[in-house]
Amino acid sequence: MKSGLLCAAITAVSCAWAAPAVIEPGAVWLDTQGRPINAHGGGLLHDRGIYYWYGEVKQGRTYLPKVNQAWGGTRVIAGGISCYSSADLGAWKNEGIVLPSVADDPDHDLACENVIERPKVIYNARTKKFVMWFHQDSPNYAAARSGVAVSDLPTGPFTYVGSFRPNAGKRPLNGTERNVADGSNEALVRDLSGGQMARDMTLFADDDGKAYHFYASEDNQTMHVSELSDDYLQPAGRYARIFVGRFMEAPAVFKRGGKYYLIASGCTGWEPNAARSAVADNILGPWTELGNPCRGAGAELTFSGQSTYVLPIAGQPGRFVAIFDQWNKWDLEDSRYVWLPLTLDNDGQPLIEWQSRWTLSPGR
Repeated sequence: MKSGLLCAAITAVSCAWAAPAVIEPGAVWLDTQGRPINAHGGGLLHDRGIYYWYGEVKQGRTYLPKVNQAWGGTRVIAGGISCYSSADLGAWKNEGIVLPSVADDPDHDLACENVIERPKVIYNARTKKFVMWFHQDSPNYAAARSGVAVSDLPTGPFTYVGSFRPNAGKRPLNGTERNVADGSNEALVRDLSGGQMARDMTLFADDDGKAYHFYASEDNQTMHVSELSDDYLQPAGRYARIFVGRFMEAPAVFKRGGKYYLIASGCTGWEPNAARSAVADNILGPWTELGNPCRGAGAELTFSGQSTYVLPIAGQPGRFVAIFDQWNKWDLEDSRYVWLPLTLDNDGQPLIEWQSRWTLSPGR
């Protein structure tokens, strides 16, 4: 990707002006040092005029672990969580690894052989902390836990708090009966005491200061949306089951006109599938599916990508960017990024149209 002029040095204060960025979805995107951006499965944060992009570091040989051969999942050694900063959304400065993996302790949650995926960061105005959540897992994806870390600065370093399965001992706000005709809550009941499985995830901070955790649960069959505690460090104990039995992952959530919207994918590993979208009046549901939001060449397979985040453009209400990862199964480090404008039609349907090249103004 190419970019416009970067405003002076990247700092934590607002720039007076930044040129539009020229976005080329799927192209190699270089940072300000001329190196490919390494921030996969990530999310963005806007703070005092600067955007911060957090993502998984994919580096080294891509391989097929013995523990994953049953489902054919390729892996790289976990490289930790990276951070990049930008004033114009085109030129990105590498701020380094803000949450490193652990090489010398195989029993640590963040051990290199373990899974550290889909990091998202939100700011807590009460505690004045930047809070990161991510999918933490064992090499065979059996742990299915949520990891949490905190920092005083958006550029870290982040201090690891720990991992857990959410909502141990808590029943959802909807659907708690053991005997359901389609058996759709067997995993929910099985995991009630120890906490619910949590894999692909995102965070959403609402206008009222409350924050929510969306995650694929129940053996990936059903998604959960869970309210977070006031400090954003743990579940508050209120959660709902959504998209029951739909096998949806890669959630990305945004809000417009008092309604909540979600972009997600089906569960097909590294292979792309048709994107999904949904809307709700209440973030805890019920949610109504709206179908594939993608349009144009490659829309049937989400432009060879998978959703990871929807970015609201600061200072420009109603402007959003849909962000996808184009996973390269056998060379994960070379997985690319697809950024495209997201709009809502007159019926409230999200629309993401393919453009091979477009201009993005950053807002403030």
